[in-house]
Amino acid sequence: MNIYFTKTHQRAFGTFPLVGDELKSALRCALEVGYRAIDTAQMYGNEAEVGAVLRESGLARDELCVTTKVHPDHFTPERFLPSVKESLAKLQLDQVDVLLLHWPPIEASVVPSLQLLEQAKAQGLTKHIGVSNYTAAMMRTAREAISTPLVTNQVEFHPLLDQSALLRAASVTGIPLASYCSMARGEVFKHPIFGEIGAGYGKSAAQVVLRWILQKGVPINTMSTQPANIRSNFEVMDFTLSSIDMDRIDAMTRTGYRIVDKHLVPWAPIWD
Repeated sequence: MNIYFTKTHQRAFGTFPLVGDELKSALRCALEVGYRAIDTAQMYGNEAEVGAVLRESGLARDELCVTTKVHPDHFTPERFLPSVKESLAKLQLDQVDVLLLHWPPIEASVVPSLQLLEQAKAQGLTKHIGVSNYTAAMMRTAREAISTPLVTNQVEFHPLLDQSALLRAASVTGIPLASYCSMARGEVFKHPIFGEIGAGYGKSAAQVVLRWILQKGVPINTMSTQPANIRSNFEVMDFTLSSIDMDRIDAMTRTGYRIVDKHLVPWAPIWD
């Protein structure tokens, strides 16, 4: 079974852009609330702090699902595996649960980096492998390029962006999606519909947004430094949006609000 489909691991605590004491405080709170899936990356510059908090937590290793991501600068045979081993040292782990390619390579085939990712799994550096920021075409290529299953494609996913092409690709390829920017970095709160729907369930606008993502079959990554919000973002498994409310939120995807594009990230691919 895909680890992301366990009830706890469907809700991950994202750590970008937190560092230092702010990161440690937020992550300690998240673990106390019940988060057991933790998302970091080489690019975030916080793997060592994440590792320190996880070690001090005293939680059993098999309770945790730790994800990190390889920076595209390391997509070469000389740098890939050493960079993963450096991440493991910082995280104080022998193995991560999920290792992702953070971005597709710039203007190059995705195949060589996927093969390096597969080597990392073969060497026992990770239990599972996946990708991030892949287009539908890249997902199809990845499915044919390597024999090891990819457990996720982590992408921008929220109710203000139509990602139906990626959802179709996920169904065809068997590579599930996972969300980042689940709240569209606060943009969802400018739209009253989410709060209006939430009132009928005794839930907040944020909880409605997260529940919609989960009911689309997409695990969530959320980040906050506020204890109340950290807890609220976790408490989204005790209600179900009706089909009518799901349809109302589906209509909001026509807003077409994308955060991660070439203006923000110059090496981003041309999205579907």
